[in-house]
Amino acid sequence: MLYTIAGHKVEIDFDAEMLARLLPSFLPFRAESGVEGKLLFRLTVDNELKRIAEEDCRLIRDVDTGNGKTRVDKLKDGGYQFMVRDIYDRPCALLITSPRFDDCKVALRGGLGTQRFALNNALMLTYAFSAAYYDTLLIHASVVRHNGKAYAFTAKSGTGKSTHVANWMRYIEGCDMMNDDNPIIRMTDGKPVLYGSPWSGKTPCYRNIQAPLGGIMLIERDKKNFVKEMQPIIAFSTVLTACSAMKWDEQLYQMVCQTSSRFVETTKVASIHCLPDREAVEVCREYLEE
Repeated sequence: MLYTIAGHKVEIDFDAEMLARLLPSFLPFRAESGVEGKLLFRLTVDNELKRIAEEDCRLIRDVDTGNGKTRVDKLKDGGYQFMVRDIYDRPCALLITSPRFDDCKVALRGGLGTQRFALNNALMLTYAFSAAYYDTLLIHASVVRHNGKAYAFTAKSGTGKSTHVANWMRYIEGCDMMNDDNPIIRMTDGKPVLYGSPWSGKTPCYRNIQAPLGGIMLIERDKKNFVKEMQPIIAFSTVLTACSAMKWDEQLYQMVCQTSSRFVETTKVASIHCLPDREAVEVCREYLEE
């Protein structure tokens, strides 16, 4: 099955009925069979896939993802092996990738719920790291659109990204949510464009839409509402921290850094110190749309 996500064509080699059952969030991104463009990656679901022997790979680290742990191994050919476990330490998926994540295979484990979690995470990981080579980054943010521009709000989990975006839609006419957790930003003709994605955290907001990026704001809870502009190096660090990246892969990490730098050079990046109220939205809007 072919899908178009942020303008990139991806292929998932799996039973179509089961794929739709496991990941209905991908349905808005379904592409026609004859869609043009280079294939970003192909992911094949192969439940007979076997783990690469320890002598043929090198342990990078065991990553705590917040919803489980993933063991990452570097293969001798430059590719990777990911062994995904859930919060109960149960095996969920075995993902083996090519060096640039353009050709990957995954084996799913457990029941439907576990397979849904595993396939969704495997696809998000594969997309994030393959797209990074093409000026495209998956970021952790909640996004509102107003007057044709997208505004991304990032923060540590629990700080209030979704609440702030909800207040934009509550108090400012003509707003809509583009994504509530993992939108995609892509440099197009030298300008950043934000896209909806099949990944949106706990909020079912899976929209195949796009808008020019009007700004990236870091939410900081405070006792009053004000915007604080950032020095370029702080702005760069803020954007980079919000992006999916692997620091241990030098080439991939360099691509993420370069694209993050271009975002900072071409759009507003600042922090909004705020309460969860209407005034916070008005202060933020005044800064972004001045």
